[in-house]
Amino acid sequence: MTKRSNPAAESFWGPAKVFNLFRATLAGATAVGNWLFEKQLFSEVADRSVLTALTLGYMALVAIYGLCLRYRWPRFRVLLSIQVASDIVFIVGVMHIAGGLKTEIGLLLLPYLAAAGLVSRGRTTLFHAALASIALLMEQVWRSYINGVGADYFQAAMLSVACFATAWLAFRLAGYASESERLAAKRGEDLANMAQINRLVIQDVSDGVLVLDEIGVVRQFNQRAELLLGVGLVAGKTKLAEYSPMLARAMFGWLSGDNPTVLDLDLGHHTVRPRFMPVRVGASATGTVIFLEDLQRIRREAQQVKLAALGRLTANIAHEIRNPLSAIGHAAQLLAEDNGDPSTMRLTRIITENTRRLDRMVREILELNRRDRAEPVDIRLHDWLMHFCAEFREVEKLDVEPVMECPQGAVTRFDEGQLHQVMWNLCRNGWRFGSKLPGALHLVVARLGESWAIEVRDDGPGVLLDDIPKLFEPFFTTDAKGTGLGLYIAREICAGNDSVLEYIPQAHGACFRITFPARPA
Repeated sequence: MTKRSNPAAESFWGPAKVFNLFRATLAGATAVGNWLFEKQLFSEVADRSVLTALTLGYMALVAIYGLCLRYRWPRFRVLLSIQVASDIVFIVGVMHIAGGLKTEIGLLLLPYLAAAGLVSRGRTTLFHAALASIALLMEQVWRSYINGVGADYFQAAMLSVACFATAWLAFRLAGYASESERLAAKRGEDLANMAQINRLVIQDVSDGVLVLDEIGVVRQFNQRAELLLGVGLVAGKTKLAEYSPMLARAMFGWLSGDNPTVLDLDLGHHTVRPRFMPVRVGASATGTVIFLEDLQRIRREAQQVKLAALGRLTANIAHEIRNPLSAIGHAAQLLAEDNGDPSTMRLTRIITENTRRLDRMVREILELNRRDRAEPVDIRLHDWLMHFCAEFREVEKLDVEPVMECPQGAVTRFDEGQLHQVMWNLCRNGWRFGSKLPGALHLVVARLGESWAIEVRDDGPGVLLDDIPKLFEPFFTTDAKGTGLGLYIAREICAGNDSVLEYIPQAHGACFRITFPARPA
């Protein structure tokens, strides 16, 4: 069973150590005054050895209290009461030795009671005042009994009243201090919660967010901003003018009112549209918040909406299109069998080829709605690619075997049928544009960070630089007989399996890479 500490008393030990240091200072001052300024301070003391013994005993207690405070034993309230009782005994004892109330040494009780009340947050202050009053009255009784001198009970009573007044004032001040501390703690928790909520909101927004102070230093940013601008942002250290001069010029132009409302910036890999918002406290500006909209993402989202509507439309009319296409194709075949005229044969062949092309386009458009139907399984890439290459060579009637490089331990998760579809599309394109010589089609599996990746390379002419940004757009094709949906569907299938399909520029030929999701170790 563990010992539970008092959370309220945990914050008392530090002030108690300062109070003990004050106690040691007063004891030392008393000892020095007793030996160096005895005539000025303690002129009526007959036997200085008694005062010395009292002072040394008090200093020994102060040292013991220091050890008790260090090891926090005994409980705080008990230890503080013992300390205050010893303080009262010491002060009243010095007062008695020096000559009684007329020396005004008893006034030292007031700062002690005030300090004890503030340290204990007022919980035992009145008890300490009662101890001091009893000690003062007992000192007067003792002086009257031993010395035969009349007791000055009025002055003792007035000093006792002052002790209670000081104790009450300390009690009230301690109450205000405790209330202020609780309020400050609550405000601190609220501020910490708001700061955490702000961080979560900033990280969760789809736009990049930069928070700058009045001198242009980045104070806060989210991962999206780091993705758009590049790594290297350090909160509190990075100056925007040094990190991204183009964005800094746009911000300063906005501050001066020179920039237009809409401004697109080409940052290399990303094109962003910044929006600037001032941060104001009262009438003074204290910083700027920059929102970075990724225009490429916006275009992709708009394209997704358009293609989703297109997919729903084609799903509704697919059967209506396929049935006439099938009838036209069948009629063209019958016409070709019954007529031996070369011109008629040529026309029927054109009808058949275009019917097949339209049918393939309808099937590919229907694939747009199937990216969310993935059923990923563990695939051992080495064995799977061996069977795939053999099947591809047989079906496509290749003269040479595709070159394959794959470690034995490469395993990933992907829908097997969809991976077959994507790889078939990439390999068919690579073979069609390649030289069709040995090594024209090259499949390489390698580690890419914590993930595995497949690269499909060919030795063809590659993709023109102007066509690379449009390579995965739907209906974009350089082949007159192509539909322009193959690569787009392949990328969508990869996205549905938490993978990424991208084109890797090469000095010679083309290279498409599929990066699979990282698997936990």
